Amino acid sequence: MSNSNVSQSSDLLIEIGTEELPPKALQTLSNAFTTGIVAGLKEASLEAKEVISYAAPRRLAVLLKSIPTKQADQSIERKGPAKAAAFDNDGNPTKAVEGFARSCGVTPQKLDEIETPKGTWLVFKQDVAGRNTRELVADIVSQSLAKLPIPKRMRWGASDIEFVRPVHWVLMMLGDEVINAEILGVASGNTTKGHRFHHPETIVIKQAAGYADQLRQQGHVIAHFAERRDEVRAQAEVAAKALGGAAYIEDALLDEVTALIELPIAVSGSFDNSFLKIPHECLISSMQDHQKYFPVIDNSDQLMAHFITTSNIKSSNPDTVRQGNERVINPRFADAKFFWDQDCKVTLESRRENTKKIVFQQKLGTLYEKTERVEKLAGFIADELGADKQQAMRAAVLSKCDLLSEMVNEFAELQGIMGRYYAKKDGESEGVAAAMQEQYQPGFAGDVIPVSETGKILSLADKLDTLMGIFAIGMKPTGSKDPFSLRRAALGVLRIIIEGKLSLNLKELLTKAYEGLAEKVDSKESIQAALSFIMERLPAYYKDQGIDAETVAAVASLKPISPLDFDHRVKAVAKFKTLTEAEPLAAANKRISNILKKVQGSISESVNESLFKEPQENALYESVKAQQKIVAPLFESGDYSAALTSLASLKEDVDNFFDGVMVMDEDEALKSNRLALLAQLRGLFLNIADLSRL
Repeated sequence: MSNSNVSQSSDLLIEIGTEELPPKALQTLSNAFTTGIVAGLKEASLEAKEVISYAAPRRLAVLLKSIPTKQADQSIERKGPAKAAAFDNDGNPTKAVEGFARSCGVTPQKLDEIETPKGTWLVFKQDVAGRNTRELVADIVSQSLAKLPIPKRMRWGASDIEFVRPVHWVLMMLGDEVINAEILGVASGNTTKGHRFHHPETIVIKQAAGYADQLRQQGHVIAHFAERRDEVRAQAEVAAKALGGAAYIEDALLDEVTALIELPIAVSGSFDNSFLKIPHECLISSMQDHQKYFPVIDNSDQLMAHFITTSNIKSSNPDTVRQGNERVINPRFADAKFFWDQDCKVTLESRRENTKKIVFQQKLGTLYEKTERVEKLAGFIADELGADKQQAMRAAVLSKCDLLSEMVNEFAELQGIMGRYYAKKDGESEGVAAAMQEQYQPGFAGDVIPVSETGKILSLADKLDTLMGIFAIGMKPTGSKDPFSLRRAALGVLRIIIEGKLSLNLKELLTKAYEGLAEKVDSKESIQAALSFIMERLPAYYKDQGIDAETVAAVASLKPISPLDFDHRVKAVAKFKTLTEAEPLAAANKRISNILKKVQGSISESVNESLFKEPQENALYESVKAQQKIVAPLFESGDYSAALTSLASLKEDVDNFFDGVMVMDEDEALKSNRLALLAQLRGLFLNIADLSRL
């Protein structure tokens, strides 16, 4: 297939105008919309020099710069059967050639012939004229819209057409010309709408390339998401600086605010200083989650009695906007103060009795029963680590009590955080108080692990109890379903043990967790299933650190049950792979592994020096014996990196051995002795990893 040159190009603009789109889904919808259009055009052999996505509350748009206005003409050539197989002795076409010709829409007589080194073949040749881009766009846009990740589509009016929100206009232009079509029941044109309040009138777009500038200047809409987000951030920072502080801006909230407004206007406000006596997390949560405000902090990172809101209207009287927002936030803070005051009237422990009324999981019992199991498991882990057992068990007892507080009932995202405050108020130790919050760490990708020792122990015990319990009742995750977030819990367990440098036997911990469930379950095989599930998270964990899967597999094949020990081995192998000796030694290990696999019967554990015939045998044996003495204490101390570096010195003797010795000798005694030597050599490396997998 060949293409003729296409010289003309133009800018293609597509915009879908809707009711306000879901703010948290706006970027996802925009990315998918653009990706779908680019893919559809590429399939049609049409590619733009630059692609710009636009996403605002009432529009999804994409500008494709310098796209060919017409597909290239194509010369199609399809190879058919050999001429010798195409016709019988009488010159009549065979079924093979008739079928091929029919698939090409011609008769056998219309096929051409080509000469090849293997003889003459029949081919079908056809020149296909390229279609105009404007003829292809409507189908490409419709297909992209149909594939958008919309969980639930809606219908409007009397139409059966469905989309995420009602569609009000469609703009499709190639250069300065309209592409006429019907998309989602709406006829396309060259018009759009400006800001809902500042310019609700129709705007005629003159040129596709001038869309964003015209919309901003005439319509008071910043269509580009990233540009609008930068404007929101910059205005908030300027407003906070004027108040003597800095804007506390989390990325998720910044994105959500950006998706809610078409033209950002920052407005600062204040609240009563007395509310600062409430835990600041409560105020921040209320400002961010309920009001979409940016809190303001001082140079000590302490909350100030100010906030920044982003208005979608450029008001002629900003004070009115400020006062309106202040009237909203003060009652919310008054509620938070009431919850805090009420919660402080009782101790955290006094709430524990009510956890008997909350079911954790039907087969696993109540939250109270879970904390009883976690208490015992936390005590066991503390003993294993030589940590404060009483403190760990006390933290477990109190761990879920804040779930019964008024504040957490109102602000669920403050679970653990409020537990820390209430524990401090009650005079609990610093370790217990910290563990109340740290039990939920790490809570998401990139989150920190607990800092305190008690926090690490409680977080581990809680996660292991959940993992073991859910596996024991046969509800392990399948596909995308993971209602108890076991994948996140498993990764959390690994991270706490590895990054916290805790020398713990994971199988022992799971066995202990299972013992706490013995009255409710009877599924001992689930211990191994849970262990495998947790360890299966390691390849992804190390991938994020730039360590390849084969390195992890080399260690995993030995089935270590201490994640920290696993980590030491993986890091050692990764470092070993950078040595020049690594590749030949890995190849030698593979060769030895293949040889030993074919051996029937047992291999002697000892080597008989009197049976050596070749000097290379003796040299390798002496080197192996020397290395056994060197690396034994290194294995004992877990210094696998030093051990592998030492073992790298075996390369020359290993190479010489394979160059000068026939392992599978006809003499059975010689063969068995050489196999025993290779088994000892391979055994040295297997103390760390199976290098044959590299």
